[in-house]
Amino acid sequence: MVNGIRSTVVAVLVVLGLVVATGMARAATWSSTDKWGTWSNGGYTVRNDVWGSGAGPQTIWANSYSNWGVWADHPDTGGVKAYPHSAKAVNKKLSALGRLSSSFAVSRPGSGAYTTAYDIWADNNAYEVMIWVNKQGAVGPIGSKQTTVTVGGHTWDVYRGSNGANQVFSFLRTGNTNSGTVDVLAVLKWIGSRGWYGDVTVGEVQFGFEITSSAGGMDFASSSYSVTT
Repeated sequence: MVNGIRSTVVAVLVVLGLVVATGMARAATWSSTDKWGTWSNGGYTVRNDVWGSGAGPQTIWANSYSNWGVWADHPDTGGVKAYPHSAKAVNKKLSALGRLSSSFAVSRPGSGAYTTAYDIWADNNAYEVMIWVNKQGAVGPIGSKQTTVTVGGHTWDVYRGSNGANQVFSFLRTGNTNSGTVDVLAVLKWIGSRGWYGDVTVGEVQFGFEITSSAGGMDFASSSYSVTT
């Protein structure tokens, strides 16, 4: 009987989560439950991007490239399940950029396992630069710690490694924040100053939530996001 009650409670919670997610989606300009759901707005691309194995349901909604979010119910297992994000294409050589900065403001759950992060791609995805502005739960970067540095307006623990397909540089903010501005160009130039890459072509600047687990259904939202070049 106890197991039956427990199953009923879990089912009710899932349904309530879906109702909340559906309500938010209906109120939004665009929404999708498709794992590859994509929407273009204001020169940005918003993506649901549910790509990891063992992922649960995820609904993305957006009023603009800046104001968007997801309701996600991913199981409490290892491995990244999804990276819902908003992306801006830059497609310029590092040396040709006079400015590249970004501002953000988010709301996020106090449980689960995830990061709120920029994912920046260079030289046709040969290099990946991750900038973690906050993290929750059992998550960690690829590679080994190289140093701690203050650059781009924040202090970061810097990791370097490979995922087997590309080089990954991860900048983990030493204290969590839900809003701020990052001088992305300063971060990218700092990597170059270490000799880790040359005059790369900066592709997309993506910003979103890299979710490992959000069991029971959790809400993640961006209230403000922009990239300035």
